[in-house]
Amino acid sequence: MAVMVTVMFEAWPEGKTPPYSPMASPLKAGVTDLQGISWAAYGARTGLRRLADLLDGFGIKATVAANACAIERAPDLVRAMHANGHEIAGHSYTQDMFLPYLSPEEEKALIRRCSGIIEETVGQKPVGWASPRMTPTEHTAGFLAEDGFLWHGDYNDTDLPYVVGTPHGPVVALQHSDFTDNRVLRGSPRDFLDVYRDTCDFLLGTGQPEILNLTVHAHFGGRPPMAAALHAILTHMNDKEGLWFARHDEVARWVLSGSARP
Repeated sequence: MAVMVTVMFEAWPEGKTPPYSPMASPLKAGVTDLQGISWAAYGARTGLRRLADLLDGFGIKATVAANACAIERAPDLVRAMHANGHEIAGHSYTQDMFLPYLSPEEEKALIRRCSGIIEETVGQKPVGWASPRMTPTEHTAGFLAEDGFLWHGDYNDTDLPYVVGTPHGPVVALQHSDFTDNRVLRGSPRDFLDVYRDTCDFLLGTGQPEILNLTVHAHFGGRPPMAAALHAILTHMNDKEGLWFARHDEVARWVLSGSARP
């Protein structure tokens, strides 16, 4: 079984906040939410570094799907993660730039802009992409293939990866997780631990090739309660036989190689 650890490193434009937060009382429209802005900034200031240290302690290499704006705000940290063997993948410029809202020309330019920022920062062009909201357009896979990407992480129609043909060549469809850390935003981090501990054991028990995508967000999953849950999950998995901790690009290259099993 392959386990892909995914870290979402996200940013919103100046003065904007995520559409969700742990605060139970919403503010009136038009009011600047300084609490929400501060909450979202945790990823760049603290959360991503904690997750990097946690993963490095296990020797696990993750895929960091990063908004290019977030990279611009914390280039040294992203550069250090890349140097330590983590994959840096594209994830739009800001988290509110949804691809279906763009014209094909705008979408193509956005992908290339984000790719350029990543390459300029870490010295290597990205080979993977996950859209905000994991929502592509009918053009996205082709644009990615045209720009040399190997994998596209917006798929949720199967457990295992597969090859998508485009006019510009193949890209590997990788499934995203629909149970990420922010599912327990107003619940218990222990729920996250229980779900992934049980899912790991269940998939290993099938005796079949399987993939588990374990996804956390730097601004939420990097906080101490969630990081503690992630540490417990990885400790549980690390004791299992037959696990392959793999970056998305490693899985994509395995698929494109035609290998029968990871």
